[in-house]
Amino acid sequence: MGRRGHAQRVPTGDPALDTAVARAQDGDETAFAAVYRLVHPGLLGYLRGIAGDEAEDIAAAAWREIARELPRFRGDGRGFRGWTASIARRHALDRPRRGGASARRPGHSPEALVARLPRAQAEAVLLRHAVRLDEPAVARVMRRPRPVVRVLARRGLRSLARLLGTDEVTHDVARTLGEPG
Repeated sequence: MGRRGHAQRVPTGDPALDTAVARAQDGDETAFAAVYRLVHPGLLGYLRGIAGDEAEDIAAAAWREIARELPRFRGDGRGFRGWTASIARRHALDRPRRGGASARRPGHSPEALVARLPRAQAEAVLLRHAVRLDEPAVARVMRRPRPVVRVLARRGLRSLARLLGTDEVTHDVARTLGEPG
């Protein structure tokens, strides 16, 4: 799996997001647009992996709630990513299931490969590498203990490595899921 601990590396801070969130909370629409640009791609990748074709509708509903509740949010950019992931996850889980697992697309896109994993593994991998949350934040979003999240993410990455046909899972999978290099 590469160097010890390498799969757990997630950027530790995002000053641009910290600033944009603070300004957006003060009503700055340009700052909200910046927040959206910084967070939406990873959030949408996460939703595609767990909700398939309904991801964009779920993301739209989640962003409406995020915009409405933003003044009440307390925290930095990293906390904001976790908060938005929790909202998106709730919307995905609350959405009526149409066709069960078939709503998760077959194929070879990154989201389709992740969708082939058991749901909990897919969530752990996507929250870590698409949404870019650290392990404690993933545990909070998934409402599971950190050791469970660690195992789910590790198993998910190993399964993805097999699907991708690569031994160096950390770089290839993270890059495929949209994590910056």
